Amino acid sequence: MTRPTIAISMGDPAGIGPEVIMKALAKPETRAICNALVIGDANRLRKAGKIVGGRLEIAALREADDADFDSGSVQCVDLNLVPDDLPFGKMSATAGEAAYRFIEKAVQVVQAGSAQAICTAPLSKEALHAAGHKYPGHTELLAHLTGTPEVSMMLVSNRLRVIHVTTHIGLLDAIEKIEPGLVERVIVRGHEVLVRAGLTNPKIGVCAINPHAGENGLFGRGEEATKITPAIEACQRRGWDVQGPLPADTLFFLAGRGDYDMVVAMYHDQGHGPIKVLGLEAGVNITVGLPVIRTSVDHGTAFDIAGKGLADERSLIEALRQAAELAPKRALGG
Repeated sequence: MTRPTIAISMGDPAGIGPEVIMKALAKPETRAICNALVIGDANRLRKAGKIVGGRLEIAALREADDADFDSGSVQCVDLNLVPDDLPFGKMSATAGEAAYRFIEKAVQVVQAGSAQAICTAPLSKEALHAAGHKYPGHTELLAHLTGTPEVSMMLVSNRLRVIHVTTHIGLLDAIEKIEPGLVERVIVRGHEVLVRAGLTNPKIGVCAINPHAGENGLFGRGEEATKITPAIEACQRRGWDVQGPLPADTLFFLAGRGDYDMVVAMYHDQGHGPIKVLGLEAGVNITVGLPVIRTSVDHGTAFDIAGKGLADERSLIEALRQAAELAPKRALGG
């Protein structure tokens, strides 16, 4: 078995993506994880390399199959979409269009078999929308590009795994959208990922919507009984260790100390908050249910520090590690 090739989409070129990529790829341990193939803009990477004080050369490629991973240089499929004078730290439609094309190309590269997984640097939703691409984020964009009707977001840190039933919608809309079939499908997708990662019988805890899990109807309008419990019972009939609905505050405490292998969160902030308290530098975002493996840093474009050499590369390194572990194994040279 050999190192998998991971296509790294450069993200918004005005954000910290180019910098964290150059910092991460300068580390020998990163190169030991995978063959890194950046999908982006070679000149932007060169600028970022100078900003972070790096010494790596950039090889600008026309196609992914031209990559030479033994050369010691950063291999970049160069789409040449970033103007030389594009400033760091400022939202623009130009940068949003480039970010869209980078992820579009990364999907094509993996679908063609030239890479085994995608790892995404952050993009700006505002810039994406300004460019005419009306997606809430990477997750929904990747679902569209791969023709996948439904996917789930999983966040992973060194102490927690959290999969979301709903993500980028308002809280009232999220509660309305939650229903037993959706909850069950999310649990199934999460269970499949854990089994693939080597957990033969993972223990899964499912969050309630209301405080104290509704306290037998005292809080809420019976959402736990009608929207969540039937899905849990369906999974238990499969012989799986799925428990809930449980009060979210207690469940995250128990999962953080190791009592559960995964938490099922009902809405965006319910799941994101605990992960981010543990530290953005350690968090990884995994899109579950796509026909391609996709991981991502669990932080944004950080326009406030972009171009200053201050960005932390640890989340990208961990995202590459997770991508390599989940990627289809192959017995080829390289």
